[in-house]
Amino acid sequence: MSLTFLVLSKNEEAANELRVALTAAQNTKLLAHCNSFERLLSDITLLKPSAVIVVLSQDDPEKEFALIKKVIAGHPEIAVITASSDTSSGLILRSMRSGAHEFLPLPVVADEFRTVVDRVRELSLHGDSGTKKHGRVIAVFSGKGGSGVSFIATNLAASMSVSTLLADLNLQAGDAASFLGIDPKYSVVDFVHNRARLDDSLINSFLCVHSSQLSLLAAPPEAHEAEDVKPQDVTEILHLLRQKFECIILDLPHTFDSSTVAALDLADDILIVLTLDIPGIRSANRAMKVFNRLKYPKTKVHVIVNRWGKNIDVQLQKVEAHLDEKILGLIPNDYRKVIDSINLGQPLVESEPASKITLELKRIASLVFDGVDPTSTQRRKGLLGMFGRQSQTGTGALHLSPMMDKA
Repeated sequence: MSLTFLVLSKNEEAANELRVALTAAQNTKLLAHCNSFERLLSDITLLKPSAVIVVLSQDDPEKEFALIKKVIAGHPEIAVITASSDTSSGLILRSMRSGAHEFLPLPVVADEFRTVVDRVRELSLHGDSGTKKHGRVIAVFSGKGGSGVSFIATNLAASMSVSTLLADLNLQAGDAASFLGIDPKYSVVDFVHNRARLDDSLINSFLCVHSSQLSLLAAPPEAHEAEDVKPQDVTEILHLLRQKFECIILDLPHTFDSSTVAALDLADDILIVLTLDIPGIRSANRAMKVFNRLKYPKTKVHVIVNRWGKNIDVQLQKVEAHLDEKILGLIPNDYRKVIDSINLGQPLVESEPASKITLELKRIASLVFDGVDPTSTQRRKGLLGMFGRQSQTGTGALHLSPMMDKA
């Protein structure tokens, strides 16, 4: 079960330390960092987290203790954790008397943090948060433009057999709506501008329906409107929407801006898309290094090769070794079919259900969403067969060393 957290802290260093710990831990999500009591109470009502971490003031924590009592009284299903660098028995006792369920020493110690999270998970299993709908978030990302992220995100979303939302978070240049043949009236900016009065009816009105299973959250129509969308807005919106949809596919830009990182933090899986050329492989390698610095678990990141063709003389084993990641899927290159589907505003998985691209996209969708792929063993053997057939030193071969070592 995935646990969701709000953090109240006026200390930026402590807040960042908790963000890193929550991002690195399995099945934990940071929804928002609040720096005022009013914002915390508002976000609890709106976001319904599993737990709240309250960083206590060094000088006088009595106001925080009063707040904790208020939270416990109004939301008994939410676990409250206090955190402080002062680990005196007196402070811990006062914390427990205020109603806090756990105390977390600062700076964060990994073993202590895991113990606290495990206790929160036990508490949540006996409360309402254990029964909440919590959709899976799959981010599609590339470190280089022109890799086919929007095409893949759109078609993966259309491949899902459950209620799915395609969220276009390419805030300055998103065009996922055209891939679905939709002319949206509203966008993510309308969510932000109406945050204080969001309810189920208003949320539904801001989404565009493509089919009975697929809806779209559109990017802003004007590039300058992206400035209205802050990283915390992205986190809050996705948290609200994952309570409505079983799957959310994120169409992301190819830059690591703060809003993109907020979306990546919240994702259960990241599909990194690359093309088998030097710029594509190098950009994927740089992205992997960023994911490592962000402390994402390796199980969260998967590599997808787009525009694959048997005539591409690249040794896939070397690509995997260079990225230290197995290739999850190879999407065949068929320029004409892809362009036709884009121009028609109809996902290829709908217009060409028997095409090789469709079959591979549906296999990837099933593997990532369900975690089960009945053909994965056979598929892996097929990939290994391609490795064996590829030229090791043939003319025109794209070699990864030493050029790739500079990436």
